[in-house]
Amino acid sequence: MQTKLFFEDAASSASPLLTVFALDQNTEKEGDPKIALLSVSAAVQSATAAVLSSGEFKAGVAETLLLHNPAGLKAARLLIIGVGKVKSLSAVELRKAAGTAVRFAKPRGIRDLAIIFPEGQDLAVEPARSAQAIVEGAILADFDPDTYKSDRKDQSISSLALYAPSGARAAVETGAAEGEIIASAQNFARSLVNEPGNKLTPTVLGQRAAEMARTAGLAAEVYSTDKMKELGMGAFLGVAQGSYEPPALIVLTYTPPSAPAADAPVFGLVGKGITFDTGGISIKPADGMEKMKYDMAGAAAMLGAMQAIAALKPPFKVISVICSCENMPSGRSYKPGDILTSASGKTIEINNTDAEGRLVLADGLWYAKQLGATRLVNAATLTGACAVALGLINAGLFTNDEATSAAFANAAKVAGEGFWALPSSDEYLQLMKSAIADLMNTSNTRWGGASTAAAFLKEFVGDTPWIHLDIAGLAWQDADKPWMPKGPSGFAVRSIVEWVRSTQ
Repeated sequence: MQTKLFFEDAASSASPLLTVFALDQNTEKEGDPKIALLSVSAAVQSATAAVLSSGEFKAGVAETLLLHNPAGLKAARLLIIGVGKVKSLSAVELRKAAGTAVRFAKPRGIRDLAIIFPEGQDLAVEPARSAQAIVEGAILADFDPDTYKSDRKDQSISSLALYAPSGARAAVETGAAEGEIIASAQNFARSLVNEPGNKLTPTVLGQRAAEMARTAGLAAEVYSTDKMKELGMGAFLGVAQGSYEPPALIVLTYTPPSAPAADAPVFGLVGKGITFDTGGISIKPADGMEKMKYDMAGAAAMLGAMQAIAALKPPFKVISVICSCENMPSGRSYKPGDILTSASGKTIEINNTDAEGRLVLADGLWYAKQLGATRLVNAATLTGACAVALGLINAGLFTNDEATSAAFANAAKVAGEGFWALPSSDEYLQLMKSAIADLMNTSNTRWGGASTAAAFLKEFVGDTPWIHLDIAGLAWQDADKPWMPKGPSGFAVRSIVEWVRSTQ
């Protein structure tokens, strides 16, 4: 999708589909909606006056109303999209509205569309953030997961024209450029998660990561079994040993153009990259196992974040460590009752081979520290328990440092992604103590599974400020939304990028 910026009245647009946003000014819970367009164009206001006064359009989030041959406009169609109540308007609603415009256009064969930049009504969203959100929403909505259909019809949008006020030119240009970078990176993550396990093996994931790194200007190293043995990564190797496919230890490094200050943080982004998870000897039920190709969504989020970071060039060094393998049952598989020795030296009793993500992350977090990371974040589709606790609305956020957690939560709010803080205190760690080794990889109780998993990971980061993102409930969407298709979401890319770039 090519993004074009025009700093003129949208009435001059001859687009096949011109889009304008509208909101409900009513601040009370009761009463009729008070619809207002987010446009100062007199021609657009005139073209929509009659239909908006009719009461048939309520301006709910992602609600649409289409006008053909709108009077006084050159556009063939005018699409009005609701963004909800004025008091709750944020970049999130603008992102959804732009995505709704794209998803509306695609099945109708419309390949070029225009969006009127939101103005008026005392908007609380600053122009740069508005432009970023609109471009992000449009690019994310253009993604389709039907890659392997033999009769696939490409419905991609060719161009997006954004009509913005000339007085906000610099901010709009900056925001649109950053939105394109971040959304493209999120779509890269989605494309990886969308790949089936027979196509995206750990080796292929390493190749895709290295190819992206070369294009983006990142340093890349991809290792396998020999290097992992050299590093003593017994936890990671234990998971990998049951598969015919060799594991991949992927390390990407971003170095800023100017040398960082001596006390500048070094970010370590660690991702769980299980390209297919059967559960191993503790095998999963067959129902739904086909989705376990998405068990590398944490790794994909980190790779997407690194692509965006390389383009946005924050003044900090960033290292990403991806631990990728398959978790398969075979005669070589690790077994319940086995003892694994992690790279940190901690020993782990295996209770359940389906709790493999925390094992590969344990060695990945340790290695990121060895490479110099002073602030750590890991992302993983780690526990179903987190999805049970939080549903499909928020991902779990765990930490050993409240200031780091607060900074990340603020970044996630700006990015428009939902996280909820959950505990990982020492009481949960007590449930992970083993009688024969330092730790068990699961507790002997079904309760608090997301927190016990986080407490396990915390043992491998020491005093280094650390955030654990359990994204199991949000990495894959089971149903279409008006602004995004079902399938891989690329969740957490935007928040991770915002956290790194907003650090002071």
